Amino acid sequence: MPLTLPPLPYPYDALAPFMSVETLKLHHDRHHQAYIDKANELLTGTGLEEKSIEQQMLVTWKDKGKSQILFNNLGQHYNHTLFWQWMKKGGGGKRVPTLLENKLRKDIGTFDEFRKKFIEAGMTQFGSGWCWLAMENRDGKLEIMKTANGENPVVQGYTPLLGCDVWEHAYYIDYRNSRQTYLETWFDNLVNWEFVAQLFEKGPLKLAA
Repeated sequence: MPLTLPPLPYPYDALAPFMSVETLKLHHDRHHQAYIDKANELLTGTGLEEKSIEQQMLVTWKDKGKSQILFNNLGQHYNHTLFWQWMKKGGGGKRVPTLLENKLRKDIGTFDEFRKKFIEAGMTQFGSGWCWLAMENRDGKLEIMKTANGENPVVQGYTPLLGCDVWEHAYYIDYRNSRQTYLETWFDNLVNWEFVAQLFEKGPLKLAA
């Protein structure tokens, strides 16, 4: 089945003033749609059309020499589909569900330490990419990660629990070149901790390419 653009789980103005209507319309309606259109074009005739998005990413990741463009567009579709759900009106703060909070404290540190490390990952990702909280699939340990372009923790053997887009189109309209202000504002005011906890409680992904 062809990939399709998921609707936003909230109105365009729901995240204001932290993320503007203009940013959401540009980011969701145009950038995300463009990744989908390109991925669908490149998927045709590959034999991957009926596989899950995770399986498609794993296959094209292993064959990046031939499939780099396809992989990046698949990855960006996957990443953005989660990204819209990682935000909500009235999000952010320290309202982390107890099970997740306890695991964060065990594997990463206090909430403030986690916040600092997550934002640092986004700040030190040179150029376009993402910063992540991810779960190692073998032992369930939580880690902070960063990836370039459309890459994500799935292809490295991890389950993404929280990710922030640090491509310039995600924040330039609202924050210009201040990536740090964007990351801090996003973390403190938009994160949907309930959705993060749901992903955590599902446990690690079990995938076969």
